[in-house]
Amino acid sequence: MQIVTDSGTDLWLPSEQAAELNIHIVPLIVTLEGKSYREGVDIQPEDFYRLLAATESLPITSQPSAGDFAETYQRLAVTDPDILSIHISSGLSGTYNAAQAGAKMVPEANITLVDTKTLSAAAGWEVEAAGRALKAGWPKEQVLALMESLGAASESMYTLKELKYLIHGGRISHMKGLIASVLNLKPLIGVEKENGTYEQLGQVRTFKGAVKGLVDLIARQHTPGSALRVQVLHSNNPEGADMLREQVDQRFDCTWLPLGHLSLVLGAHTGPSMVGVAYASLEAFAELP
Repeated sequence: MQIVTDSGTDLWLPSEQAAELNIHIVPLIVTLEGKSYREGVDIQPEDFYRLLAATESLPITSQPSAGDFAETYQRLAVTDPDILSIHISSGLSGTYNAAQAGAKMVPEANITLVDTKTLSAAAGWEVEAAGRALKAGWPKEQVLALMESLGAASESMYTLKELKYLIHGGRISHMKGLIASVLNLKPLIGVEKENGTYEQLGQVRTFKGAVKGLVDLIARQHTPGSALRVQVLHSNNPEGADMLREQVDQRFDCTWLPLGHLSLVLGAHTGPSMVGVAYASLEAFAELP
């Protein structure tokens, strides 16, 4: 069985390791000043944020087309028709629906679709776990149960300095965003599990306070000193990411995954200031092959 995912899952694996696990990534698309780029193929985060800083234009993002997915499924089905297609939340992106439409165009493939109801690192953890479990010979049903368990155990939270990108993308209403901007409030944003949409967990007046607020929220779910699996990612705010990682590390016994850029398409929704953290009890990953 082969795995298809999208670039919004932020799978932090070297390309050769992803290939060993039969994981194939379909890129999301960002458009800036009328030019479209496939993330990770036509443009890298550093180049995108440099272009963003040099323009007054705001980016537009889009999911891969059904045809993009169909082409990938057709190509893979030549060698193995069994495909597990794992995607970021349908509550935040049309990617899952595009994959579903693409699957209907490829009857020769046996495609199992998974809506992770999350995004970025937490979704990437499920993709990697599925790849490792399939490589270890687990049956599909057991792999799906593992992914469901990891999804239930994992959480994602974010904060950022400015709201104009969220307002532009329709992620928050113009009026709510305008009021928050005038008051210079920094939101604490989570991803709820039922529909996989953003939820506001609080708001504070300073970015430093918002970072502390994220760590305080983690401490409500996990006793300080608990053993956690943690990954901090950012759009283009390495200083903020370092601050968040340091504060999490001070309060928990962390097994760290790489710190770096999150999907630039996700960053285009939120702007360059965002930082985020994915975390789960380390015990939840004890059975990972």
